[in-house]
Amino acid sequence: MENSFLKEFKKREYYNQCTNSEELEKLMSKKKIRAYIGFDCTATSLHVGSLLQIMCLRLLQKHGHQPIVLLGGGTTRIGDPSGKEETRKILSEKEIEKNIKNIKKVFNIFLRTKNPKLKPLFVNNYKWLSKLNYIKFLREIGKHFTINKMLSFDSVKLRLEREQSLSYMEFNYMILQAYDFLELSNTKNCVMQIGGSDQWGNIVNGVDLVKRYSGRQVYGLTTPLITLASGAKMGKTEKGAIWLDEKLLSSYDYWQYWRNTDDRDVIRFLKMYTDLTINKIEEIKNKNVNQLKIILANECTKLLHGKNKSLIAEVTAKKTFNEKSTGLGLPVLKIQKKLIDQDLNIVELILLSKFENSKSEIRRIIKNKGVKINNSTIEDDKMLIKNNFFEENKSLRLSLGKKRHIKIELI
Repeated sequence: MENSFLKEFKKREYYNQCTNSEELEKLMSKKKIRAYIGFDCTATSLHVGSLLQIMCLRLLQKHGHQPIVLLGGGTTRIGDPSGKEETRKILSEKEIEKNIKNIKKVFNIFLRTKNPKLKPLFVNNYKWLSKLNYIKFLREIGKHFTINKMLSFDSVKLRLEREQSLSYMEFNYMILQAYDFLELSNTKNCVMQIGGSDQWGNIVNGVDLVKRYSGRQVYGLTTPLITLASGAKMGKTEKGAIWLDEKLLSSYDYWQYWRNTDDRDVIRFLKMYTDLTINKIEEIKNKNVNQLKIILANECTKLLHGKNKSLIAEVTAKKTFNEKSTGLGLPVLKIQKKLIDQDLNIVELILLSKFENSKSEIRRIIKNKGVKINNSTIEDDKMLIKNNFFEENKSLRLSLGKKRHIKIELI
């Protein structure tokens, strides 16, 4: 009988590959397990590209299993070469520790933390990797890895085929990741690692290492790499990454990201990124696609930012597009009044909004009548921003095209 976790895992289209899947199904049907996913801490926040993995941890909890969140304080100091064409930027220890602290907040939003049997265990691999003795590590762990096999993994092979530099430091990453699995198996009774399909080689290495070193049977499970129907990478837009931190991306912009989902992706994303049951999704799948996009935006925003901010974002969008009002939930840019007195022009205001960073591109958009202030089209790229543009509440609405809007407030 198929385990309920794996059954839903497949129905939500999370499933890509699994080691010893039949054995894993039997194990998870008999007992509750611990499973981990690793996250390197290369930025102050995770973005939507990591959301599928977070949803996997959430699904583990739903089925009574306990997630382990590995925050890679150690491996971030090395850099995972998977999917990269060049060496990652090496961060300072202070930057990494700050990133870990901020990223942990995201998991506390998505994962239940009150039930001691389900609450996530947070671990930092710097705790054990920093204590390794190099000679001892080579003798006890390195002997289980062959260069022939390591060279066959895509993370290495693709870089070498393209004649792109791969440092010895990065080459060691897969061994360190495998060692993480061994450590968690020994100390946390962890029996499964979940990761993206680009991590398959690293995960299999870990499964093999645990088996050879300790004789224990552990498992690896991967999710597909998510690309949009358009072919673009998940979580990347013209404006940059879709961050899971309101300090970096407003709840309104987050809502709009999901609202603007390609028609072809909506049902798939309702399965992957919301708590709606599969039965419920089947029930509503024939609704108007724009209604489905609003449901998707509401459900996704509710998970990250809460029900109230999701509702405000929806109301704001309706007001912005239908009633042409400023709206409560628009992202806000506060500027000092003295900038207006110093002859701030429309191009400079758009630069401050970070909608565009090229003056020539801004002028092109203005020329094509794509810029509006308070719903009035701007046609002069030298136009100065005046005090009377700001309404009674000392704010104006700046719009670029139909989808980019921001509230400018004077301070």
